[in-house]
Amino acid sequence: MGDPLRFRYDQAPDEPAVSLDAFLDQKDASSVLLEAGDDVRLLLPELGRVRLVEIDFPRFRDGRGFSSASILREAGYTGEIRAVGDVLVDLLFFMRRCGFDSFEPDVAFDPPTIEAALSRYPEVYQSATDGRAPIWAQRHLRQQQV
Repeated sequence: MGDPLRFRYDQAPDEPAVSLDAFLDQKDASSVLLEAGDDVRLLLPELGRVRLVEIDFPRFRDGRGFSSASILREAGYTGEIRAVGDVLVDLLFFMRRCGFDSFEPDVAFDPPTIEAALSRYPEVYQSATDGRAPIWAQRHLRQQQV
């Protein structure tokens, strides 16, 4: 694996991520790896010291990581959330909407494919943690302005 694909401007954390149990036991850790099935809510009281949350995708069809990222963002976490493992470029758009801002896939992404995946949908239909207004809300606002 090479350097992660990041959509952040701050310095990437250089501390290796530890398991959730180890993170909760080590008061000086600042990077945590959430495995599939870990309860992300256990991390919420510790968000002040977390710089990086890596969320493992053991298989691309395991969607629990999407929920974990959303829970973290909805709780106010502004640090880096990195998807690691079996991450598919087709899911980048949706992962970004859930709060992921860096990616370390098992198989590297091709830059033109990244751009195509992220620009495929010019409008969104549901609210998410990325703050984009759904198309129905935009239409409603335009109707009120007329």
